[in-house]
Amino acid sequence: MVEITGVLKGSLSERQGIRVGDHLIAVNGNAITDILDYRYYLCEKKLVLTLGRAGEEYTVQMKKKDEYDDIGLEFETFLMDKKHSCRNKCIFCFIDQLPRGMRDTLYFKDDDSRLSFLQGNYITMTNLTDDDVSRIIKMKMSPINISVHTTSPELRVFMLKNPKAASSLGYMKRFADAGTEMNCQIVLCKGINDGKELERTMHDLACMHPAVTNVSIVPAGMTKFRSEKKLYPLEPFTAEEAKDVIHQVEVFAESCLKYYGSRIFYVGDEFYLEAGLPIPDAEYYEGFHAIEDGVGMIASMKEEFEDAFADAEADETLEREISIATGKAAYPFLTELAEKFREKYPNVTIHIYEIENKYFGENITVAGLLTGKDLLEQLSGKPLGETLYISSNTLRHDGDIFLCGMSIDELSESLSVEIVPCVSDGYEFFDKLCGI
Repeated sequence: MVEITGVLKGSLSERQGIRVGDHLIAVNGNAITDILDYRYYLCEKKLVLTLGRAGEEYTVQMKKKDEYDDIGLEFETFLMDKKHSCRNKCIFCFIDQLPRGMRDTLYFKDDDSRLSFLQGNYITMTNLTDDDVSRIIKMKMSPINISVHTTSPELRVFMLKNPKAASSLGYMKRFADAGTEMNCQIVLCKGINDGKELERTMHDLACMHPAVTNVSIVPAGMTKFRSEKKLYPLEPFTAEEAKDVIHQVEVFAESCLKYYGSRIFYVGDEFYLEAGLPIPDAEYYEGFHAIEDGVGMIASMKEEFEDAFADAEADETLEREISIATGKAAYPFLTELAEKFREKYPNVTIHIYEIENKYFGENITVAGLLTGKDLLEQLSGKPLGETLYISSNTLRHDGDIFLCGMSIDELSESLSVEIVPCVSDGYEFFDKLCGI
């Protein structure tokens, strides 16, 4: 039963007399507890809604033109329920490494299978029940994004600090048998789930292909606050160790390509950047299935940028002075794109600034974790031109606040420059450099 907080004017629900404050109990006899129930059972063209008002139940009947038509009801939250929080104590958890005093929402750990399906979040499956798994299969919630890390039951319990980390691996077999696709993630921790353990995990996951469609392998992020919080001691991969990881995964992936027709396993861009090795070409990533996990993001952006560059006409009349601020990892790549851009637009001055992450520590090199404080401190007094471009990932979803709590407007005022966030899209980035 879910409370209705809004009824759209002119909608089927308004015409049937449904009011704000009523409770939706069931659709076609099926109990409604959250957004998945609601959307799944709403797909029928003929609906019988069971509702509650002032302690009394009543029903309304509706007939939709199309099975995906909305009926005009609104609820307090997107999920129509509270988010399911994480019950693990992962030894590599990034949230545990955050300093005090940040926004409350940043400390919430979600592990919600509904968000995995709806928004692409990764789940560990440790808070799933057998009924949850049955519902996922029944509703054909596919793909599901799963944080695996290791297929060794004992090691997974150690890494997640949760006894259910072992038994929940069995859910993957149920998903595979039902044809539910799984995108998987391995957060690699040096000396723990790498080497032989990684080889075992890749072998076990490959055996579940094609249900396991792809697996991204990314390094654990480590802030400078790990030691003062007395968290499990982890060490970053050195350049040579990163090369070893890449070699191990690429060799296994090539064997999968020969046997299954897909590489399945992909190393995150961070490993290539740390190793000082070139990022593979775009075609290597077979459609960029794990781009949101930092796998193939640079290759995708480079391909898009080069396409835009090839289609553009040279223009020596375009004159502007702009700046780009990014993290250590992306600095060489963006410098390369800027130099390419100036081949056709020689009168555009582009300042590119590599920002050290002092807020979280030098081990954090991605642009998405830069803060307003670091940007302000390291850009003050520098030539910035008419516009400063930053990664949109540095800001919260609404595009207004940095992780440190500073607003983009505050930073813009302090630096006396227009600040424009950019998504990781080569076409859009090219247009931004042109002033479009």
